[in-house]
Amino acid sequence: MKTHLDCIPCFQRQALEAARMITNDEGKQEEVLRDVMGTLQKLDWHEKQLIIAKKVHKRVADAFNDPDPYKRVKKESNDAAMKLYPQLEKMVKESRNSLLTAIKLSIAGNIIDFGPASEFDVNESIEKALQTKIDGITYSSFLKDLKNSRKVLYFGDNAGEIVFDKLLLNLLSVENTKIRFVVKATPMLNDATLEDAHYVQLDKIPGVEVVEMETGENDSIMERENVDMILSKGQGNYEALSEEPGIYFLLLAKCPIIAKDLKAEVGDVIFRRS
Repeated sequence: MKTHLDCIPCFQRQALEAARMITNDEGKQEEVLRDVMGTLQKLDWHEKQLIIAKKVHKRVADAFNDPDPYKRVKKESNDAAMKLYPQLEKMVKESRNSLLTAIKLSIAGNIIDFGPASEFDVNESIEKALQTKIDGITYSSFLKDLKNSRKVLYFGDNAGEIVFDKLLLNLLSVENTKIRFVVKATPMLNDATLEDAHYVQLDKIPGVEVVEMETGENDSIMERENVDMILSKGQGNYEALSEEPGIYFLLLAKCPIIAKDLKAEVGDVIFRRS
């Protein structure tokens, strides 16, 4: 997806929030925000959102010599999600369609996102996702492709959210299916990294291999990976991969720009194949 003008003030908001994660010094916050605003003026606004976002958050990280401003928040999100996990696992096991329930709960976890908003209600997201009717054609296609897949690429999104992904990974990794779960190589916002994946023990799931990838690299993944099926979580990965065919996108539409591209409403539960 191309960058929209509406994205520019959003980048500024993200930079300010990241600065506030590090310091309460308003003078330093202003200094960093001004620097980011100057950087944005010099950038090509026709680049993809993820590329611009990466440059913006690097400015913040460099200003404070802190490569991971959201480290504390990510741990809190992981801990909160892991505390909730036994309840989520019970929902999956007791449901009439475990796979479909795991898909919905995985999408519900996408609410844990400090990009579009710093406040969210996880329990409300779970309830809404479980009540949402998933498109039958998409789900049937998913089942067919899964049955014929032995190598699956799964793009993870945020810390905390990846605990919800465990529910789906546990079901996908059966019957000799190998899954490569992709996390960010460099911290940005509350995106999950290798440290987060190990912390919530994704690497302990049989058949799952956790791999790193730099932000912005996933737009060329189709040329490099030999896989049978690709799943993509969240808005950032949708922005990078929306023009690639045959990918299953699982996300919540939290941004008006993304919602419009999806022909959906803000807050909608999205499960579709490109």
